[in-house]
Amino acid sequence: MKNYELQLGLARLFKRHRFGIKMGLNIESALLDLLGNPEKEFAVVHVAGTNGKGSTSAVICSILTAAGYKVGLYTSPHLVTFNERFKVDGIPATDKELGTLVGLIEAVTDKVTSTMGQEPTFFECATAMAFEHFKRSNVDIAVIETGMGGRLDATNVVDPIVSVITRISLEHTQYLGDNLAAIAFEKAGIIKQGRPVVAGAMDAEALDVIKRIAEELGCLCLDSVGSVSVCSKSTDLSGQKVTIDTKGYRSGVVNFPLLGRFQLENLATAISAIDILRNLGEFDIDNDAIEQGIATTAWPGRCQVVKYDPPIILDGAHNPDAAKALVEALKDNINGRSVGLVVGMCGDKDAQEFLQYFSGIIEKLWIVPIDNERNMPTEMILNAATAVGVPSTTMVLPDAIQAAEQWAEAEEGVVCITGSLFLVGEVLSFLQ
Repeated sequence: MKNYELQLGLARLFKRHRFGIKMGLNIESALLDLLGNPEKEFAVVHVAGTNGKGSTSAVICSILTAAGYKVGLYTSPHLVTFNERFKVDGIPATDKELGTLVGLIEAVTDKVTSTMGQEPTFFECATAMAFEHFKRSNVDIAVIETGMGGRLDATNVVDPIVSVITRISLEHTQYLGDNLAAIAFEKAGIIKQGRPVVAGAMDAEALDVIKRIAEELGCLCLDSVGSVSVCSKSTDLSGQKVTIDTKGYRSGVVNFPLLGRFQLENLATAISAIDILRNLGEFDIDNDAIEQGIATTAWPGRCQVVKYDPPIILDGAHNPDAAKALVEALKDNINGRSVGLVVGMCGDKDAQEFLQYFSGIIEKLWIVPIDNERNMPTEMILNAATAVGVPSTTMVLPDAIQAAEQWAEAEEGVVCITGSLFLVGEVLSFLQ
């Protein structure tokens, strides 16, 4: 498929956003049946959660790759290019591979629409493309991140070798429920009969739901908080030096490139999943592979330092829990320097609660629109900033980056750009 043909195919695929979000597995199952059920051709680690599922997935993949396995990784959303959603051994799908997948998915979506009377959504199509790509790439194992929820998420057609659930907080309440227990129930829908599950650090209300469902389904439930100890020995803008202690493994000091205390939680969750894979006996993962995988983990857009002088930190935090974690990471790594914040958000987020966490550390705020149909008008963010007492101004992104960088140079401050993964993608594209 020539490049212009690929772009036309992707444009048609992205128009499927107009079909919205549909909770259920019937359409996804129908797509995969027509493709020959590629999701059954490899082992799967299935990862759900509110915050941290992407970072946790990235660590698991990096360790498995270091152990010599061919590993697929499916995540969403992408930051710069759609290809990023489908990685094998850390490498995004090529345009040629993507073109083949687009052609295949267009053929089967037409058949599904005619037989089921319902149009597949963008995410359902992307998920089917991921499974087909991993089958064609002959991966040994794939780490599959849910899109939203778990029980009725399109990815939940898999039969995972292990399920992983990271920290849970309030999100997408119109779909998942308006309290932690209800949301945990939806996330716990990825737990399968007799299959082990890892629970990351989370509130007791959510953890109790996961443990109960695991028990009902006869599953081992490994609480990462009690199973893995990760200690940060030092941290700076280049990363963290950590030690890891589990029942079967004790490390020396390991370099971990991801910043933030919250990443220690995610690392512990990932190591718990690796412990289960080792104990199952189906994957040979030695201690050297664990340490090499940790040291080579890459997860762009999450406390990513894109410039060191002056420091510019890029993070996809978009909800209050993530804002709290980001503020902790900033405090741990900027040595008391002033912070200037560049923020753009999606319209379904709580801007005031989000900004409240930054009110004590930021001196300047630049509010920008994001290039997405879900954009929150800058006036709404400006009102939220006023309510929490943060001096702010509105600008377009390139001007805001330039102004923030000039401010940081003059004040010896630090710039943090955050509020949405869509914004992160725009910044990375702009900087490239």
